[in-house]
Amino acid sequence: MIVFPLLLTVLWLVLCGRRALQAAIRQLNSAARNKAAGRSGSRHAFKELLLVQPFHEAMERWALYDRFQLQLGSCHTKLLVLKGRSWTLERTKLQVAEAVAYAYAAVTACTFLSVITSELLLILIGFIAGLLLAVRPFMEAGRLVERRKQEILLELPETISKLLLLVSAGETTLRAMARCLDGKDAEQHPLYREWRTVVLALQNGDSFSTAIERFNRSCAVQEVSVFTTVLLLNYRRGGEHFTLALRELSYGLWEKRKAVARSRGEEASSKLVFPLVGILLSLMVLVAAPAVMMM
Repeated sequence: MIVFPLLLTVLWLVLCGRRALQAAIRQLNSAARNKAAGRSGSRHAFKELLLVQPFHEAMERWALYDRFQLQLGSCHTKLLVLKGRSWTLERTKLQVAEAVAYAYAAVTACTFLSVITSELLLILIGFIAGLLLAVRPFMEAGRLVERRKQEILLELPETISKLLLLVSAGETTLRAMARCLDGKDAEQHPLYREWRTVVLALQNGDSFSTAIERFNRSCAVQEVSVFTTVLLLNYRRGGEHFTLALRELSYGLWEKRKAVARSRGEEASSKLVFPLVGILLSLMVLVAAPAVMMM
């Protein structure tokens, strides 16, 4: 019984290698000498040396990235949308390797606990937890992309309405797009972050079509693609044609915003079911336990 967790530990030590262990010991000694230097940096270095890098090199050596190239490419595409164009495939691989390392650690810890408590069920729990940790980056990326899309859809109709109002009042398109950012947190919201990038690019002399197409690719949302197409088709025509096209687009986007808000409300109400069921089961146990004990 003790053999299995020992084998997992030995395999982890083999993956780490002597060089990584020596570097970790040096890092530990330097962190002990200057504790005021910040523990987060040393903790991150330990994670890189003992978890991420060993499993990353092992997955490269065993060509696991190539075998799961389709899943890795899908995850990288989603992270590229979330993190921006500076995100590289190597960083996606490191993130996947970190998830696999945590999964391996969970399986190893549960097997040791199973040996200590003589409970075989803990091994099964460890494998289930390891599987969930291994697939977490892929599931989390998809969830965050969908959440980002909903946030953009919620703010896009309001922004287009403001742009339409400013253009109808006589503002130029560039100044109207810049004023749409007034009072908005461009760092936190994905739409305004990309919108600010477009405004800065236009102010720096980029062509309108190039900046708008870059905005479309960065947002990666179908409704934004329709909006950019309308902008590119009617920007040079201006006048009533431009405002009329924006007004027609705004009507459809407000309906989609209502649908997104409705789906979010249904999602929030469905999440309340699980705690309510838990409270109901707890009350049933509290009520039934004395009756069972008196029998």
